[in-house]
Amino acid sequence: MPSRYILSTTPEDIVSRFALPPQSVIVENNYNISPGQFVPVITNEKPHQIQLFKFGLTPFWAKSEMNLINARTEGDFNKDDNPTFRGAAGIILKKAFRKPIRSQRCIVIASAFIEGPSNLGLSKPYLVYLRKHQNPFAMAGIWDTWLNPKTGFPENSFCILTITANSLLRQIGNTRMPVILTDSEAKRWINSGTELSRITSMLNHYDSKLMNAYPINPKIKNPCENDKQLIQPTGGRLLLEEKPQFIQLPYTSGFHQAKKAQKDKEPTSTMAERLETAKAKESQAQDNKPSANFNALK
Repeated sequence: MPSRYILSTTPEDIVSRFALPPQSVIVENNYNISPGQFVPVITNEKPHQIQLFKFGLTPFWAKSEMNLINARTEGDFNKDDNPTFRGAAGIILKKAFRKPIRSQRCIVIASAFIEGPSNLGLSKPYLVYLRKHQNPFAMAGIWDTWLNPKTGFPENSFCILTITANSLLRQIGNTRMPVILTDSEAKRWINSGTELSRITSMLNHYDSKLMNAYPINPKIKNPCENDKQLIQPTGGRLLLEEKPQFIQLPYTSGFHQAKKAQKDKEPTSTMAERLETAKAKESQAQDNKPSANFNALK
C-alpha cells in the first residue's frame, strides 16, 4: 500500500492531462509526498479545479484525527491478499469509506509512487512508474471534511484506494498497489452522477506490462528528505523496456520510414531522467513566453 508518492511535472501537462481550465493554485515539485502533507487533488465536487487536500483521511464523524492513508477496495474480505480474488467490493460497507466512495471521490495526481517488499517496506524502496511517459497519471482516491476541534476549522483530507498487487508489484515483494485509473475512468470517477456499480467496476489491477520499477535510496523513508536525488536509480529496472526504432519499409514510389518497437539492450530513459528533460523543457518554455497557466514549478 503506497504511503509515499511523487509529483514532478509541468503545469501545462497537468492542465492538458486532466482537461482543466487555467489554474491559479501553486503546484510544487514534491519528491517525497508523505502523510500529513497538503497536495494536489481533483474532486467530484470541483472537477475543474485543482485543490490542496491533506494526505491522510479523517472521517467527518471522528472525534480525533485518524490519518487513514489507504482504503482497501475489498474491505474486510480477502484478508490474505489473494490476487485472484473476485468477490464483493467491501469498501462500500466500511464506516469510514461507505459515504466517500459513493459521493466524495477524487483523483490523486501523481508522477510515480514508492513501494517496497511487504516485510521490509521503505527500507528497500522501489520507484514505480507508468511507461510511455505517462506523467502525470491518476490514482483513485476518496475524501472527507473533518472539523478540527483544536482549530475550529474544517479540514479536507483524502486517502488512496488499493487493490491486490499485479505481477510487477509482486515481483517487488508487495501484496498491495494503488488503484490506477485510465483517462476515461478518471473522468467517470469524479463525475458525481456515476452509479456505484460503475465505480466498483473500476477497482481493478492496472496492467503490469504498462508499468515498470527500479530501486531507489532508502533515505525516502525520512519524510523530511525531499530532493530529486531520492528518485535516482540504485539498480536496474525490473522489466526490459522496448525502444522504438526507425526501419525502412519498401513502398511503391521508394522508401519511407516507419516506427517499430524492438527490444534493445540499451535501456530507455529512467523516470529521473524523464523528469530532468521535462524540467528543462519547462524552463525553456517559461523563458519564451511572458506568463503561464500555473506559477512555475520549482
